[in-house]
Amino acid sequence: MLQHEVGPQLFQSCTWLEPCGEEVKHLVGLTSPMSPWAWFGIWSIIAIAPIIHAWFRRTPISLAIGASLIMAYLFQATIEWAVDLNLYFQGALVPAVVFEQEHLHRLISAAWLHADLFHLLGNVLVIILVGVPLEQRLGRGRFLAIYLIGVLGGNIGWSLANWDSWVFCIGASGAAFGLLGCYLACWPRDEIEFPLILIRRWPVAWIALLKFALEIMQYPTSTSNVAHLAHITGFFACYVLAKPIARGGLVPIGTVDGGPSSKGGQEAQHKAMKSRMRDVSTDPWNGELTGPALRTLNRLREEGDELETRQAWLEQLSEQAPCPVCGADLMTLEMGGNTVLRCTVERSHLEWP
Repeated sequence: MLQHEVGPQLFQSCTWLEPCGEEVKHLVGLTSPMSPWAWFGIWSIIAIAPIIHAWFRRTPISLAIGASLIMAYLFQATIEWAVDLNLYFQGALVPAVVFEQEHLHRLISAAWLHADLFHLLGNVLVIILVGVPLEQRLGRGRFLAIYLIGVLGGNIGWSLANWDSWVFCIGASGAAFGLLGCYLACWPRDEIEFPLILIRRWPVAWIALLKFALEIMQYPTSTSNVAHLAHITGFFACYVLAKPIARGGLVPIGTVDGGPSSKGGQEAQHKAMKSRMRDVSTDPWNGELTGPALRTLNRLREEGDELETRQAWLEQLSEQAPCPVCGADLMTLEMGGNTVLRCTVERSHLEWP
């Protein structure tokens, strides 16, 4: 994360609840007739859209966060060039005001603002290289929770240490270090691709401890604008909370199999998903199925002990059987690694197995 000085007059003159006056617009260099907060709202939608899309399409959240950071930066740079508006004013972390109600959003938004392209790409590289294999261990929801804990841990820690300061802070490095902290706590013997001297597979413990040690050494003496303390507190927050969050995830904590990209890792993940397969011996239709639907249900019970086979039989059953409550069509969807049948009209009617 990077830190810069900013004047208090800007924050005293404009909040979410009170639009900016002409004097403040002049101070931030705004040449557009739109409110700065309107631009910030558009930027926020652009930033969150890839994550929402990935969540509902069930694609990797780690990749979506990388795309989100890139899209947010491109819009940030575009409006800075087009209308002379710097979104630091609306979204950067400023300790002097961040714990006031109208500025609490800065604890999150600051992690999506970056100073330049190199600042952005450095964070995205770590988030992708560490985040993708970590998400394969944790699962999507737990990974997103750990990422946000890293964001908040880094930003809150830095704000408390710089209480009443008007030096603002931006960047996703606290979250990136948080991912390393989580990985170190839960699967330290995994090996992942990472640029330590050379881009090759390194043990997670080496990567995390080296990066953390460098931050500890640089923090007391650094004269740069890098917020080393935010890296340290983001790392520490995720390290402490990692095991409670990872418990019950896709892969048991402490599994040693070479990492999720190895054959052993894939087998461990497959085994963990099979262990969570739900019971299909119950009959929500109460014996009323006949013909092809009944034959498919019986085949599901006989052969549905493998993930792929179960999914195939459930998909076929969704085309043959109606909802047992309202008679509507059924659909299949993935829930925590399980394929389930659900009523297309009302979820409470059927969600099985």
